[in-house]
Amino acid sequence: MLLRLHLFYHFKSVQIILSTLKHTNMKFTFLASTLMFSSTLMFAKCGTQAADYNISNQEMQQRHASTNSDNTRVQVALLLDTSNSMDGLIDQAKSRLWNIINTLTTLKYKGKAPVVEIALYEYGNDGLSAESNFIRQVTPLTTDLDLISEKLFSLKTNGGSEYCGAVIKKAVSQLEWGSNEADMKLVYIAGNESFNQGNISYKEVIPDALRRNIFINTIHCGNYQTGVSDSWKDGAERGKGKYFNIDSDKKVRFIETPYDDRIEACNQRMNKTYISYGAQGASKKRSQMEQDANANSLSKANYTERAVSKSKAAYKNDSWDLVDKMKDDKAALNKISEEELPTEMKGKSNAEKEAMVAAKTKERAEIQKEIEVLAKKRQAYIDEEQKKSKTEDDLGEAINSSILALAHTKGYVVEK
Repeated sequence: MLLRLHLFYHFKSVQIILSTLKHTNMKFTFLASTLMFSSTLMFAKCGTQAADYNISNQEMQQRHASTNSDNTRVQVALLLDTSNSMDGLIDQAKSRLWNIINTLTTLKYKGKAPVVEIALYEYGNDGLSAESNFIRQVTPLTTDLDLISEKLFSLKTNGGSEYCGAVIKKAVSQLEWGSNEADMKLVYIAGNESFNQGNISYKEVIPDALRRNIFINTIHCGNYQTGVSDSWKDGAERGKGKYFNIDSDKKVRFIETPYDDRIEACNQRMNKTYISYGAQGASKKRSQMEQDANANSLSKANYTERAVSKSKAAYKNDSWDLVDKMKDDKAALNKISEEELPTEMKGKSNAEKEAMVAAKTKERAEIQKEIEVLAKKRQAYIDEEQKKSKTEDDLGEAINSSILALAHTKGYVVEK
């Protein structure tokens, strides 16, 4: 944001200087060229920032691929402690990702579904550099939910120097947060050591978050009172968020339902409706299958949660799937070269290609509606089962409950 303001004022200065020179009838061609060239260099430098994330250009485009100007955004940054003792926390994050996504997709603002963006940071890992305060941005804010899943499953724990203030500062300053007053901007930081370690105090960085309407939620992995004495509760209170404590070593309780098999069958049919294109199309389609397998490796119920997520508007892959791409850009086929198309489309006329996409679009929409009906019945079954036993907070429960609480205050409604 500061960089953008700097560039704005730089250009304003250039315009004022040029205007003054014109009015004094000075010969200003060389000076004008020099000023505008320096401005161009500044913007070129700005454009190189994407490389710092180690994310491909196509994945960077996916970050805001579906961010329409008239849609609000729900932005969630997950800051996870990956020190030695936090394997259970990472397992809960893997287990609860699609459940959290499904909670986010129930939200509506003035009748419209918000764009869902997730970012991921790890901190407290001695495998990272001391210069970075043992912090790494794993992904920027992105709509690419398969990418989030892939990166979550790649996290490894190691060592432990956990600097909460430093990682909050990085997330607040680095990420591209929305500017709409109705946007929901949330940071969730989870860990088990003292909240006030390191040279950067959370007390100094949280006010900057609040100025941007970013709320800080803290999740202490351990005893409630220990989290209080170690300042996790104070961090949440200062950040206008919620404080939770969880047993990070506790396995997530999955509830299987009579509807899971039918949703799984729908998901397998839905996977066949994706038409990959572009340099990364084939690899992204493989990744989609890999994330299905990752979800299934945890439990059948978790796989079903993912299948439900894939039936929602938030699961959008227009950077590599022609069906999603042509929903927003009807002329997309005219802009894609023959080499970028999948084998089954090569050599066909535009009319034939459009017919193929139209057929898959119709098929997917029908499957998504089928999943929607089954998902409602499934959730009703789960709600009834949960009433029979007390549900303890885990990472997913903590995040879901605080999202819904903030959504209510921001004017969102929940449509299950």
